[in-house]
Amino acid sequence: MPILVLPPSYPQYPGETTAPFIEEIAAGMVRRGHQVDLVMPFHPELRRTPTDRGARLHVYRYAPHPSLNIWGYAESLRGDVGLRRAALLAAPLALGASFNALLCRLAAEPYDLLHAHWVLPNGLPAAIAARLHQLPLVVSLHGSDVFLAERAWPLSLAAAAIFRAAGAVTACSSELHQRALRLGAHPANATVIPYGVDSSTFQPDAAGAAALRSELGIAGDTPLIAAIGRLVHKKGFNYLIDAFAALRARHPGAILAIAGYGDLQAELEQQVAARGISGHVRFVGQLERRRVARFIAAADVYCVPSVRDQAGNIDGLPNTLLEGMGSGRPIVASRVAGIPDVIDDQQHGLLVPERDSVALAAAIDRLLSDRSFAARLGEQARRRVQHELTWDVACTRFEAAYRQALGI
Repeated sequence: MPILVLPPSYPQYPGETTAPFIEEIAAGMVRRGHQVDLVMPFHPELRRTPTDRGARLHVYRYAPHPSLNIWGYAESLRGDVGLRRAALLAAPLALGASFNALLCRLAAEPYDLLHAHWVLPNGLPAAIAARLHQLPLVVSLHGSDVFLAERAWPLSLAAAAIFRAAGAVTACSSELHQRALRLGAHPANATVIPYGVDSSTFQPDAAGAAALRSELGIAGDTPLIAAIGRLVHKKGFNYLIDAFAALRARHPGAILAIAGYGDLQAELEQQVAARGISGHVRFVGQLERRRVARFIAAADVYCVPSVRDQAGNIDGLPNTLLEGMGSGRPIVASRVAGIPDVIDDQQHGLLVPERDSVALAAAIDRLLSDRSFAARLGEQARRRVQHELTWDVACTRFEAAYRQALGI
């Protein structure tokens, strides 16, 4: 089946961590025998070959000036709570260019299906192109797109119209699914498809963990609490820093390491300094995918302290959570969004209320103090990934959504 895909982002080079699920879904569908072509915006750091893991990449340009190259690639939102001014200026250019790129592809060769990632903004050009060429449309929701649709009634109306045009709508979490229904998605067409994880890359790795600790200058017996994500409000790292500051009374030698990049780095560093814990907190920057796996494997406790931020934005289902599960790490995570879909409290990890640094500290302390319980949680989390949350399982579900849209 030839499938045309419209994403706003794609990992800029092999191992880069921006929207890795787009790459994995495309590669998974290729493995299942489908032709997959992606039409995606230009980025100055994009270093990909025209054919990547069997999928064909078609890059469109939209910015008349380099300062407007800010569409997609997790760069359009400031701290994930508001659109950057340059993104507002780039929006009509990017939407027009993406629509034109779709029409060029559809004129070049036949496709059976059009798949848009993010109902806003990509659902709009995809829905029009699908209507013009009488193609079934599948729309996949990931979190910030639904957040944008909920912010203003014109955007809500646009999302509702796109949902009506779609033969299938997928959401990465049950919470996102319910929000989509409230926006107008039809229950018969909407389904939950959690992300997957590559359990051969993200797995327990004692040698890799030791090497990563050595690289960071952290002794093998030092308690290491780790977290990964873009440094934006909805990741909740400020609550993790407060929890760690309180935790040091019981675990004075512990280290907190946070991997990632984003708008809030300076603010978080100031918070660490104000708590007097600068010598015990490491911001290790963005890591490529293989080093991410080693970083997670090195953790004694792995934290995903997600929150609904001040603007109402929240993750759909954090990829980093699934990577921690695949790595068999003891996990502490917030009970929000899609996290309870894959983590049963005290079975695959510990769940705590969002924005609750006291509960977060207590859960981390419990796992550091009871290593056998922590190990059991990690083993059960990995087992769940292997049986239920691989990319092959996810792509089987996407294939079913495609068949639904095609009416077969």
